[in-house]
Amino acid sequence: MRRLSLILAAVVLAACAKKEPAPEAAKAPPAAPVAPAPIDLAKVAGTWSFNVTSATGDSVLTNYILVATANTAGWTLYMQHRQAMTLQVMVMGDSVMVTSPTYESVLRKGVKVSTTSVYHLVNDQLIGHTMAHYALKGPDSLVALRAVGVKAPK
Repeated sequence: MRRLSLILAAVVLAACAKKEPAPEAAKAPPAAPVAPAPIDLAKVAGTWSFNVTSATGDSVLTNYILVATANTAGWTLYMQHRQAMTLQVMVMGDSVMVTSPTYESVLRKGVKVSTTSVYHLVNDQLIGHTMAHYALKGPDSLVALRAVGVKAPK
């Protein structure tokens, strides 16, 4: 009888014991952040007028016209006193990355430059961050610029 009482007491104690929380590894991982919607090049297609400033300033350094198509072919950059330039275009999620060929800088006379810009469509503007690579004797110099474009009415 004593043995039965001990077994019964052990069962009651086990039933009343607090349950341990699940280990962290067993919990579900947090949900991944939602990726932004991909950019629709049909909404970007058209003629854009851009003002360029330094990355941290608001004084306009130069301007240009960008003609964008509804796909990645045929994008053209027009700068004052420069020949039209065909751009290489890639779409990455909600961004459009464009790379120019090398040309004579508008900001540094006699210096060759090439640019890579990443644009985002924000409301009715195309906002870009540009890295200008200047070819100098010795190491290239890199300058960060900001470009804001407004679309010309149809």
